[in-house]
Amino acid sequence: MTASGGRRRRGGGSGEPEVVPEAEFSSYYGRQIVKPAPWTIEIPIYIFAGGLAAGSSLLAAGAQLTGRTTMRRVGRLAAVSGLTVSLVALISDLGKPSRFLNMLRTVKLTSPMSVGTWLLSLYAAPASIAALDEIAGLLPDATTPRLRQLLRQAGKVGGVAAGITAPPVAAYTAVLLSNTSTPSWHEAYRQLPFVFTASAAAASGGLAMVLVPVDEAGPARRLAAGGAAVELLAERVMEERMGITAEPLQTGTGGRWMRAAKALTVAGGVGALVSGRRRWLSVASGLALMAGSFCTRMGVFEAGMTSAKDPKYTVVPQRERVARGEPVRYEGE
Repeated sequence: MTASGGRRRRGGGSGEPEVVPEAEFSSYYGRQIVKPAPWTIEIPIYIFAGGLAAGSSLLAAGAQLTGRTTMRRVGRLAAVSGLTVSLVALISDLGKPSRFLNMLRTVKLTSPMSVGTWLLSLYAAPASIAALDEIAGLLPDATTPRLRQLLRQAGKVGGVAAGITAPPVAAYTAVLLSNTSTPSWHEAYRQLPFVFTASAAAASGGLAMVLVPVDEAGPARRLAAGGAAVELLAERVMEERMGITAEPLQTGTGGRWMRAAKALTVAGGVGALVSGRRRWLSVASGLALMAGSFCTRMGVFEAGMTSAKDPKYTVVPQRERVARGEPVRYEGE
């Protein structure tokens, strides 16, 4: 609050006018209120690769139960590859591996980072065992018959376990973002888990469409088309409910990423529905879906960074909460 201007009134007994300033309120717009998260591109890569791994494990588990050998192999190997990229990106952002290991020393249920670290670890073990089973199958001379049989049984259990633990891995990164005080992430907390999970389904289905023969890729096409549809619907609902904090998703760098994501997801989703046994269309649609999923992560990431730098995205939602009689505290604070 600042004081400026004034009005004149008579001073006591002196007859001389004196100036009494009038109160004038000004906002703090233009001054940063929320500190942007100290994250770089490693975080969107970590979120995208983790989601792709989770979706691939879910698809591989279904393929295992329905006897689709190629899809099972592709899903399991894609899962461990995505998991590796995700962990490398996370450790790169943390600075050194020991910081990741330190988060496993305790379990803090109120911390999305702590819960997420444990989820990722619990998922990584069976996913890695399932992938090892596939690698042993591709290199039969590297194992004895007894070891091969043991790996095959462990791979079956690991494949199912990885499929069960996969959905929370795809969703928890949305909880991690929305639990911060970054306005555009926090205001999206209701729909963002649906966006990320559906996007992971679209991306993993798209990857299988690229790598699996078309006569075996039917479930992947259906997963990809369904994931694309849910992602687009969830994004629309999310932006409508976010109020002013949806602006960074629609303008600037975040808006450009999100427009690209929607165009690629629509094209890939339609392609998944109509590609049938046309190999070239299946590959093109799968690539579009993966690119769209990555663009979604980048768009959400950039929008959050933009919203943290402009105080209006913090002040306006708080004033709206006050007007509705709601608390103004952010969950991440």
